[in-house]
Amino acid sequence: MLNKKLTRRNFMERSTAMAAAFAAGTGFSLGSAQAARDKELNILCWEGYNSAQVLDPFRQAHGATVKAESLTNDPTMINRLRAGETKVWDLINVNNPWARKVMLPEGLIKPIDRATFEPYFERMLPAFKWPYKWAMDESGNELIGMIQRFGPYSFVVNTDKVSRATAEDQGWNLWNDPANAGKYGILESDDWNVFDLCCIAGFDPFKVHTDDEVAKFTDAANRVFKGAKVVGDIATMNQALISGEIDFHLTGGTYSASPARADGNKNIRGITPKSGPMEGGKGGIAWIEVTSVVNNPELSPLATEFLQYVQDPKVSHTVAFAEGTFNPVTQMGDKACFDLFTAEELDAIQWDSLEEEMARSAEYDIVPDYDKLLDIMTSAKKAASAG
Repeated sequence: MLNKKLTRRNFMERSTAMAAAFAAGTGFSLGSAQAARDKELNILCWEGYNSAQVLDPFRQAHGATVKAESLTNDPTMINRLRAGETKVWDLINVNNPWARKVMLPEGLIKPIDRATFEPYFERMLPAFKWPYKWAMDESGNELIGMIQRFGPYSFVVNTDKVSRATAEDQGWNLWNDPANAGKYGILESDDWNVFDLCCIAGFDPFKVHTDDEVAKFTDAANRVFKGAKVVGDIATMNQALISGEIDFHLTGGTYSASPARADGNKNIRGITPKSGPMEGGKGGIAWIEVTSVVNNPELSPLATEFLQYVQDPKVSHTVAFAEGTFNPVTQMGDKACFDLFTAEELDAIQWDSLEEEMARSAEYDIVPDYDKLLDIMTSAKKAASAG
């Protein structure tokens, strides 16, 4: 999924250089055996797992040096491993399809011991009990990662401006109503925005698309970006919603709305449409993170120790409410974990509607013609910003 202006060869050269620079700056030696890996752990992840709240107790318990780097794009993290950084990282944390469909087949990660980790699934919420698809390889025999954070992620509204009922009923057609131009924002999130534009155009994102669907996508991308009042990050979107500058935004959900809700802005709410173009008529999309062991030739034994550590009820709660954004975790199926959540925290992550919203959501997957659609969306975004 590389930008056409950057060739794969150049990308690999740059990524290798970055890996070397990272190694030089942190004491790694990519070309030689690494000493004392039993006291060293390196994690490539989404935000939360890089939090001192999560890492410091583990560091102290093991007397270990733990380094975690947070990125916000799955393909970028995976390309880092492809570029040689399997020699750097011990764990990688990405969205659900990448472990099963890409990283394991390419030899970037390796299975973990079923006897050790299978029992943890019994403590998870019902939808994630053993055997859980995205934690397994295609054969269903190998366990390839552990799951924890998840959530519905479609769009967010200010319910003082657009009611929850109206938003759920109208769904993606909110962006097809000309009267709403100038009333919404767009969160900077390329893959999710591609998903959303497919839904606005009326078809399933997660399949190869016809020429007619690509034309509809192009029209939707041009129209939606032209009508956006604000384009920015999570903090920008939440502030614009709270101030009344915009009424709703894509992409968003529990992950993006939770900081505003935790601050008392209960009128900011993630929405999952009641129906949509995904298989089974589902209207929303949900993500589930999978944390896998990297196929590192000098793998730290702390990798599997950390995977067990974050299953602990108290640590799971910390992961759910680590600084940044707040999210439900699969371990909430364990009463010992669930009881740690206050009423305010449950409200922040929209626990009241979580089960029904997940049921109305298709699971994050890989778009087969993503590069083509991303190019179209990028052009529409540039055209809109140019005025």
